[in-house]
Amino acid sequence: MKTPSVIDILVAAGVLTILGSSVLSDEQTPDVRHGDGAIVVTGELKQWHKVTLSMQGPFGRETDNAPNPFTDYRFNVRFRHESGTPDYVVPGYFAADGNAANTSANAGTIWRAHLSPDKTGRWTYTVSFRQGSHVACDHDDTGSIVSPYDRKTGTFDIGLSDKVGRDLRGEGRLEYVGKHYLRFAGSGRYFLKAGADAPETLLGYRDFDGTVAMKEKRVPLKTWAPHIKDWRDGDPTWQHDKGKGLIGAINYLSGTGCNVFSFLTYNAGGDGDNVWPFVERNDKLHYDCSKLDQWGIIFEHGTQRGMYLHFKLQETENDDNRLGKDTGSVGESLDGGDLGLERKLYCRELVARFGHELALNWNLGEENTQTTEQQVAMAKYIHDCDPYDHPIVVHTFPGEQDKVYRPLLKSTAGFTGASLQNSDIKDTHAQVVKWVRESEAAGKPWVVAFDESGSAAHGQCPDLGYRGFDGTDSDGQKIYTEHEVRRQTLWGTLMGGGAGVEYYFGYKFAENDLVCEDWRSRNNSWRYCHLAIGFFNRTGIPYWEMQNRDALIGNKAHDNSKYCFAKSNGVYLVYLPYGGTTTLDLSEASGTFEIRWYNPRVGGDLQVGSVPSLNGGQAVSIGTPPTEDKEDWLCIIRRS
Repeated sequence: MKTPSVIDILVAAGVLTILGSSVLSDEQTPDVRHGDGAIVVTGELKQWHKVTLSMQGPFGRETDNAPNPFTDYRFNVRFRHESGTPDYVVPGYFAADGNAANTSANAGTIWRAHLSPDKTGRWTYTVSFRQGSHVACDHDDTGSIVSPYDRKTGTFDIGLSDKVGRDLRGEGRLEYVGKHYLRFAGSGRYFLKAGADAPETLLGYRDFDGTVAMKEKRVPLKTWAPHIKDWRDGDPTWQHDKGKGLIGAINYLSGTGCNVFSFLTYNAGGDGDNVWPFVERNDKLHYDCSKLDQWGIIFEHGTQRGMYLHFKLQETENDDNRLGKDTGSVGESLDGGDLGLERKLYCRELVARFGHELALNWNLGEENTQTTEQQVAMAKYIHDCDPYDHPIVVHTFPGEQDKVYRPLLKSTAGFTGASLQNSDIKDTHAQVVKWVRESEAAGKPWVVAFDESGSAAHGQCPDLGYRGFDGTDSDGQKIYTEHEVRRQTLWGTLMGGGAGVEYYFGYKFAENDLVCEDWRSRNNSWRYCHLAIGFFNRTGIPYWEMQNRDALIGNKAHDNSKYCFAKSNGVYLVYLPYGGTTTLDLSEASGTFEIRWYNPRVGGDLQVGSVPSLNGGQAVSIGTPPTEDKEDWLCIIRRS
């Protein structure tokens, strides 16, 4: 529960009186509540860093209706570089007292907008402040001017970033550039992701204001207690020492070399039923400023620790009026799936508060069942709201990929990729290859990632030995282990031309998709992920110019016994999940090729196998790995 704000205390004491949208003092002084329009620009004024413009604007409460500070004011800020580009219209938002993460304030006069500036030099800002019924959700220049706030202007100067290493502020914004991989605008580096798709209830956290568990016995709020020890001096907290568990969890995952985590931002009526951005679960037009500021602290720390933020905007129960799976009640949809006031406001609020983060995608929803028309409308609205054009993807049920993705390949609504799910890890490689190729053929290469590979029950299993895990689930059923996930999910995705993986945890384990609080339960798998993406980043293999070429090793049916990923006449990667050898057709190539082997289980330097080199122009054997020839190996055949 929130602690009372200063405004609440004054009202309770009779010092202030709320009359509709007016607050009067005991001397009946009108408009004492309103800010004077003063603007402060704060943050590290450096390229790619978060810059915050705060305005003293109209007083508001989270629960006001006349006017509602979320729907009935439109606060936008135009940020323009002195060169003329970029020129961004950034949606702003009501921020209560400006320190709500710590005060739990639900009222105030602070309005904010965030910029992550692309360029050094001078920037100009110009405020647009309009009022009208539901005007916030309009993109057009509607509503009446609100004085003295509208047209306020000023300048500030941006210098070079001083960040290096994991901190994404040293690399810039991650952008879709018309390829199957995203690229950092600053460094120019292409990106492969690997990390956690679970728990989907990551934000169902006890330390967040206004967060309650509707299914307390089955899905309690998280403490993230196992990761409190991973919090470090200097890391952020709020309200003295809150947030240490989740901040520590991000530290841990980043420290393994992984670079992504995902989360639902709305799951009312869903499996977890403990995450929503509103002041109350069913009040979809009033937002919880302190809770969202606290979310923002987590996301900001993630950016600084090199993490890609996977926003899953809704669970399947939220995208239409289907019955809730567990409760039998009507799902908590936004506008029944349509692009109405609730859905527009929801998208705008998330973009306004978090769109400045450098590496993220907007996923329309987990197991999304909206119609194509509804998906297109939602994606277009997000695209029009988001000044930074972050990637937009959609996730769907394993059996509905064709139904959902094929119509979207024809859309111009801004879709940039697919978030794939299947029911068996053996299908992972073939499905990646399919959607990479189909999107290429449609004229818009998609960024294809596997975010839920494996059965709903099992997904990514815990490490062997973790809490006695021996390869069987809670029902005693024998399943695959971390080693098969490495072979089929991780390398199956990468060798198919996929942009990376996130691991879903299933529901038949102690540390499962809903209640997991200990990411160390998959420590070995995170290490395998780090070794895989580290290989590509360290060796300079131009994966963004490569494509799946399984046919070159005689694997036309994608039978998972071997994979080939290649740049013709340049470099060929052959992954052997169970060791052995294969023949590679180099009829299209000429010259001499060096052969080296990489151990995906332990990493290390490239090694020489039984055949050190070969000549192109023919089909040739690549030889055998240097050791342990029954285990998985990656063979690198590179033109000398």
